[in-house]
Amino acid sequence: QVQLVESGGGLVQAGGSLRLSCAASARTFSSYAMGWFRQAPGKEREFVAAISGSGARTYYAASVKGRFTISRDNAKNTVYLQANNLKPEDTAIYYCAASESSSYSTGRNYAYWGQGTQVTVSS
Repeated sequence: QVQLVESGGGLVQAGGSLRLSCAASARTFSSYAMGWFRQAPGKEREFVAAISGSGARTYYAASVKGRFTISRDNAKNTVYLQANNLKPEDTAIYYCAASESSSYSTGRNYAYWGQGTQVTVSS
């Protein structure tokens, strides 16, 4: 069982930056691939980014590539999402999730989810 707690959300102006964090309770954190997802009001949840257990491989949705960076610190059991050049359309609740599957890079096969953190980008 893995428990995930996100933090770092908030209100920011367009063009600004935020760093989201997700602390995990897993005993073997490095054995889980991690992902970030988001859900805007009235929309379905969408994949944002993923990172392998070692951190060597990362994957991004086209809408955030070049602006967002996913990283992890396995010694701290934490995954991060650095979000730069934020746009109003990035407004959403952001969730982190953990996967034990090798097929995680497209946002599928995530079994454990956090409660989410709100990101609001004003124009």
